Amino acid sequence: MLKCFRNCLRPSSLSTIPLQYEILFPQLMSSLVHLHFWHFSSTVISVTSFYLSMNLDGSAQDPEEREGSSVCVGREDDIKKSERMTAVVHDREVVIFYHRGEYHAMDIRCYHSGGPLHLGDIEDFDGRPCIVCPWHKYKITLATGESLYQSINPKDPSAKPKWCSKGIKQRIHTVTVDNGNIYVTLSNEPFKCDSDFYATGDFKVIKSSS
Repeated sequence: MLKCFRNCLRPSSLSTIPLQYEILFPQLMSSLVHLHFWHFSSTVISVTSFYLSMNLDGSAQDPEEREGSSVCVGREDDIKKSERMTAVVHDREVVIFYHRGEYHAMDIRCYHSGGPLHLGDIEDFDGRPCIVCPWHKYKITLATGESLYQSINPKDPSAKPKWCSKGIKQRIHTVTVDNGNIYVTLSNEPFKCDSDFYATGDFKVIKSSS
């Protein structure tokens, strides 16, 4: 399989690139994506993202158009077994969760201090499933990226703590399923999100196999 992949990357002439890409790449990617989990993810998704960033005529897509395109990150059967996976989507590290029959994707590092959310536990708070950051126990809703906390009225000693939201702190991305493949589309919401700070630059979580 790897020999076939190398041959695909070394066409006899540039004119054969579109044809090889169109015919061979879907089959190759379906074979490669199972390597995507954990430490293999950076290498595999870097290769797949490169090819997805090209048009069939061999030309590169416009950067803005590429950022909004979906990327295949793995197989549905695999994530249902592991219940989570990591991926690099257009140079942005994300974690994808499968929880109670639903898929959720968000920036991999916690907005608060860059903690690795893919190593956290999922718990319910105020009836909402949240990922709990393993570093400082910040609670982030899977569905919306809101940060939850408990508050109490200090002037009322008999008051019970109630759950409140700090607002959306973790950027949420879109997950779709097509023919058994899992695709992630990065959020294009224009607002500034706290997790953006740790999503790029030197704060890398996923280790390359090279």
